[in-house]
Amino acid sequence: MADSVNALPFFYGNITREEAEGYLRQTGLSNGLYLLRQSRNYLGGFALSVSHTGRIYHYTIERKPNETYAIAGGKSHRTPMDVIDYHSQEMDGLVSLLKKPCNRPKNMQPKVGPFEDLKEKLIREYVMQTWNLQGAVLEQAIISQRPQLEKLIATTAHERMPWFHGAITREDSESRLQGGPRINGKFLIRQRDQNGSYALCLLHEGQVMHYRIDRDRHGKISIPDGKKFDTLWQLVEHYSYKPDGLLRVLTEPSPRPDGETVQIGRSHAGLPHSIVSCQSLHLCSRESQQDSNPYSTRVAGNQAASKEAMPMDTEVYESPYADPDELRSSTVDRNQLFLEDEELGSGNFGTVKKGIYRMRKTQKQVAVKILKNDGNNPAIREEMLREADVMQQLDNPYIVRMIGICDAEDLMLVMELAELGPLNKFLQKNKSTSIKNITELVHQVSMGMKYLEEHNFVHRDLAARNVLLVTQHYAKISDFGLSKAIAEENNYYKATVHGKWPVKWYAPECINYFKFSSKSDVWSFGVLMWEAFSYGQKPYKGMKGNDVMHMIESGKRMDPPVNCPPEMSDIMLACWTYKVDERPAFSVVEPRLREYYYDIAAQ
Repeated sequence: MADSVNALPFFYGNITREEAEGYLRQTGLSNGLYLLRQSRNYLGGFALSVSHTGRIYHYTIERKPNETYAIAGGKSHRTPMDVIDYHSQEMDGLVSLLKKPCNRPKNMQPKVGPFEDLKEKLIREYVMQTWNLQGAVLEQAIISQRPQLEKLIATTAHERMPWFHGAITREDSESRLQGGPRINGKFLIRQRDQNGSYALCLLHEGQVMHYRIDRDRHGKISIPDGKKFDTLWQLVEHYSYKPDGLLRVLTEPSPRPDGETVQIGRSHAGLPHSIVSCQSLHLCSRESQQDSNPYSTRVAGNQAASKEAMPMDTEVYESPYADPDELRSSTVDRNQLFLEDEELGSGNFGTVKKGIYRMRKTQKQVAVKILKNDGNNPAIREEMLREADVMQQLDNPYIVRMIGICDAEDLMLVMELAELGPLNKFLQKNKSTSIKNITELVHQVSMGMKYLEEHNFVHRDLAARNVLLVTQHYAKISDFGLSKAIAEENNYYKATVHGKWPVKWYAPECINYFKFSSKSDVWSFGVLMWEAFSYGQKPYKGMKGNDVMHMIESGKRMDPPVNCPPEMSDIMLACWTYKVDERPAFSVVEPRLREYYYDIAAQ
């Protein structure tokens, strides 16, 4: 979303209301002249500035909880651009139709706010420290979870700002502001309690004024009767350029004492207090002398639900991306492997059982693929060893990790366990799974497939049944029994014989010419997307393989699933492009999925 909005010539970025009015005046103030800017008080929102009869009007475009945009009281739209297009045809509450864009001056880029400059550094540091990630895995985690990470960082960024002093007393704040140069407008913010209430402490003519900052039932913060904001840094940014109810503008942050660590009160279960939603509250005109004001905020009951789970989260913040060094061996000691009776699945090769792999410092639940007792069949054994060889070459957070081979009473492949099982079965049982959640999982699969494409591996059996879920928000590609490494100069693998193939997932060139490539995996990925957005239905239901091939050769494709977003059905159809050369690669599909996921996830 950010990139597409930044590309609009009439989007000015993080400019003030006064700056917007200046640009409109310079352009002539014709009726319906407009520009778009970033909202300085609604996280993820925008502001529309419009001129009419010599005056300028400003409208907030809020990001709604249902992932749409709307002017207050107006019709909801999928993107800010859709809001603009609608109001160029319908006034619907505006003073004028939007008639002419006020484009930025030549060579001017949208203005980047202070948080945007800081955001990338904070996101990277947060992921590195919280989940102990490095290198390519770090980058994959950031890409996959950027919307949630941006929201988390935005609502806790104040903890890294020099003006935030944490849970200090009123008396401490006064001594800090009055120590050193007594500059009018010198300020700091302190935390008043653990329920999301703060105090803005401002030096004015040698005296310290204290303004309560409380949170309303919608989670917005404000000083008494003041403008409402989503975050503390937005509040500080606003009052740094206009007093708007304060005695004066904020001029200079009062620094924390050298070496002092900010003490942060936590509201519940270790969650940042800034994320917690609060019930209704009473705002007094000026903070009382006692911080135990009876009208202070109360925390809403369901606090933990306000933090959305991420793939990297576990109860003990152990990263499922980061395995012990012992898991990087190619063999597994049978004495350290304990099989359970529970059977996870079966196939031509044998069975898959749950097990425990005990190591020096820890133990892990694993999935163990066991060659059946009559596994003296050299073809089956060879296929299983080939799968192990492929998997041991792969290292990506969205691909099931191969732990090793255990050649004991039976040949066993030991792999990491994805507890929730295949994607199609999970969705069949969980029809309430949101479109956002499904898009998140499908996007993760596309990242794993892009990794295979970059490393010249063809999966050849990509389907929802072969995508396993570690959690409801964390998917991994599995089952590499048909996978092949291909030479870079060929870009495809040619099978010598027709096997027992999953025809409904195969591209035309696979059936007609036995040719497999990353582009044929893209076709299969389109079918996987259809499975996911249909909540695990079988593709081409009721049709046989030959019927499917006739349908494809005639130019027909499956209809999109009910309620499938058009952006997703468009990607599916692109994946089902008949000619290989015209079919997009995963390097194209993944960013398209990512953009849509960011659009609907960054609330």
